[in-house]
This record gives sequence, C-alpha cells and structure tokens, in this order.
Amino acid sequence: MMGGAGPLALVGGDELNPGNEPQDRVLAGAASEGPAFVLATAAARHRPDLAVANARRWFAPLGVELEELRVLKRRDANDPAIAADAASGRFFYLVGGDPGYVADVLRGSAIWAAITAAWRNGAALGGSSAGAMAMGEWTLIRGRFPGDERRAYRPALGLVPTVAVVPHFETFGHRWVASATDEAPRAETVLLGIDERSAAVWADGVWRAMGPGGVTVIRGSDRRRFEPDDRIDGLPAPSRAG
Repeated sequence: MMGGAGPLALVGGDELNPGNEPQDRVLAGAASEGPAFVLATAAARHRPDLAVANARRWFAPLGVELEELRVLKRRDANDPAIAADAASGRFFYLVGGDPGYVADVLRGSAIWAAITAAWRNGAALGGSSAGAMAMGEWTLIRGRFPGDERRAYRPALGLVPTVAVVPHFETFGHRWVASATDEAPRAETVLLGIDERSAAVWADGVWRAMGPGGVTVIRGSDRRRFEPDDRIDGLPAPSRAG
C-alpha cells in the first residue's frame, strides 16, 4: 500500500476481545513488512503493561507480532530514538484509557508526526475508546468531577477534522450527547458515536461501519445510524496533513 494512506480504524471500546475481528483483520491485512506497534499512552496511569500484553495476545492469531512503542509521558513523545522507531512502523494501535491524557502527550510531538507520516505511506492505524477519541479534532473529557456525565471539548490530534468520537455509545457514551451537542465548538462539529467492539473504518477512500454494533453520526439535531458493513455518510475524510 505504499504511496497511499493505510486504513484507519476508530473503535468504540472493549477492544482486544471477540467481536473486534472485522476491523482488526482490516488493520492486520494492511500490515506490510516492518515493525508493528502498540501504544499504551492512554493507559499510562492504569497498568499500561497489562494493556500491551493484551494487545500482543489478541493480534498474534491475526498474524501481527506487536512491539510496544513506549510513550507514556510527554518527554517520551519527543524522544529521537523512539521517533526513529515509529518512523519505521507499518502498524500502530492506540489502546483505551484516559481521553485527555493521550491527546496531551501526543499532540504536536515527534512521535505523532512519525506515526502519521507512516500512515500516509500505507501503515495501518487504529485506536480504541480514548485512542480513537484522540484521532478526532476534539476529545471529550469529564466536565467537572468523577461520575459527571457532562463532557467538555478539548483539542485532540486532528486526524479526522471536525469530529469528536463518542465511544461506548450503546452502553454509556450516548449519555454524553446532550451536553456535547449543546457545547459544540462549531456548527459543523460532528459527534461520532461508536458502539463497543465496533468501528468506523476508513479504507479505499470510504468510511464503513464494522463489528457487531453500529456507528451513529450526529451533527446538531441530525442523527443517522449505520449498521455493520454500511457505508458511512456525513463523516469527513481523514486529513492527509495529520
């Protein structure tokens, strides 16, 4: 796939478990010869080593032998040696965890520049829950206190312009929509609700819903749900600028 961007999978959470096979096979199938990396940045405060072990266990039967790209702090994200490793990568997966932290660590960093350059040249790129939230223009963080269902917008990594990903949509993420819609930074802001073990996947120039659940695209009062294998309309293409 050299010469064109690789697939991008935004997963709604409960990753690395049965049900995720459709989107993860797309990523695995695009992983050409070269290192394959898992980033546990979002889980840096919550047992990152366990997240890495789970990712290795899950992707091995799909033919992908993962290494950890160990980016747990901001200084890691600008480490020249780690950035050089990232530049050689052909597969990247960002696990779930803290949606604000992963964006803060990776935004504007040498590591993120290397990952997006590799993706533009055909590498597979996926993220789940907080990892998927980081890919949008905005990430949604808890508004005020633990348990608060109101969500506030913060800048994310901007790979998918105008979008704020809402993971775990069918379980609890849907409860974020009212406040997120009320406080949208711009009229064109798109909320992308993704069910657990399901994904919005960009490949071959289109977005498709994959996995056992669905994908919901919300812009203001307009809401459209897409079932598995549907082409997703109303969702901006990823930015080649990354």
